Amino acid sequence: MTRDSFLTVLKKNAMLIVLVLVYLFFWVLTQGSIFNPSSFTELINQNAYVYILGAGMLMCMLTGGNIDLSCGAFVCLLGAFGGVFMIVNGWGTGISIALLLLVGVVYGVILGFLIAYVHIPPWIATLAGYLAFRGLGTSILSANSKTGSLAPFPVDFQNIFYGRIFPTEKGVFNWPCFLFGVAAAAAITLIIFMNRSKRLSKGYEADTIVKAAVKSGLGSAAVILVMTRLAMDGGIPTTLLWVAGIVLIYSFITSKTTIGRHFYVVGGNMEAARLSGVNTRRIMFLAYLNMAVLASIATMTVVARSQSAYADVGKNFEMDAISACVVGGVSASGGAGTVLGMVIGATLIGVINLGMSLISLDANYQRVVKGFVLLAAVVFDILSKQRSK
Repeated sequence: MTRDSFLTVLKKNAMLIVLVLVYLFFWVLTQGSIFNPSSFTELINQNAYVYILGAGMLMCMLTGGNIDLSCGAFVCLLGAFGGVFMIVNGWGTGISIALLLLVGVVYGVILGFLIAYVHIPPWIATLAGYLAFRGLGTSILSANSKTGSLAPFPVDFQNIFYGRIFPTEKGVFNWPCFLFGVAAAAAITLIIFMNRSKRLSKGYEADTIVKAAVKSGLGSAAVILVMTRLAMDGGIPTTLLWVAGIVLIYSFITSKTTIGRHFYVVGGNMEAARLSGVNTRRIMFLAYLNMAVLASIATMTVVARSQSAYADVGKNFEMDAISACVVGGVSASGGAGTVLGMVIGATLIGVINLGMSLISLDANYQRVVKGFVLLAAVVFDILSKQRSK
């Protein structure tokens, strides 16, 4: 491997390398407790909302660096609605989930229309929600509870969004979980080699057989490692299935569909995209409709985990989603970024949060650390672009 090719590989995988180094750093500081099976489960459950909202924020940012400032406050409002539906009114889980998704769709349609067709700047339109929704959600909670919170949510609701698949006692090896990991590893290997074969058949540049083998080997090893640790902690969390499903869907949309490529084109040059026949208004509309629907799903994972709806739920969620995208290499100016990069960014932030919690670092210093990580990621993105030019 030449020096230039080595530097290219290093640049493309910089955040993945940083993730590994940060994990090893906290492994030393926590004397290995971050490697405990329960830590893997907690990492997934704590950060499920980051992956889900990050997928939505990715689509918004691709359109030109646009963001949604309202998603965290909207989670608070939806949590209050969910508490009223299921706890106060006693409605069934199915109808309550459908109503929460409907509220998300309605908000997404209104927000998308204001941004795409009325041409209100996204940060202003979503800032209005940021300011209004938490106040409205808190008012609803206060009106229905003396304590300002509603709990507990029904058990069947919790099982859907915060349960386990084929659960076993902790410490008892969960074979379904392990076999699921083996199947996922095999699927990763198959997809990598199938994509390589397809590119070669079309005459495109493709990875060498060694590089493809290394990719599949590392990916498979990471998946089996995670699933083995989860197998020792009771099985597959349902939150992992929600996250995996959303990640796979959006990875397919952004890389394999025409409308997914339109998001990149619009972010690269909106006027050129419009002149080329891309319906730029529809793309902007779909970006924010999509964000609202994903916020609805994120709400359900969060309130199921906490088993309650309260005023502070969703606080700073929008910042976590933005950070996951930026740290994961999504361009702040739009037109560039991948779902895999967002996942790496979200995992890095999650590892930092978990590691700092395990060493009992003061919450104020935790914010300082995350701020520096975000700034470093932006600086790296800018310097990389300047060097490539």
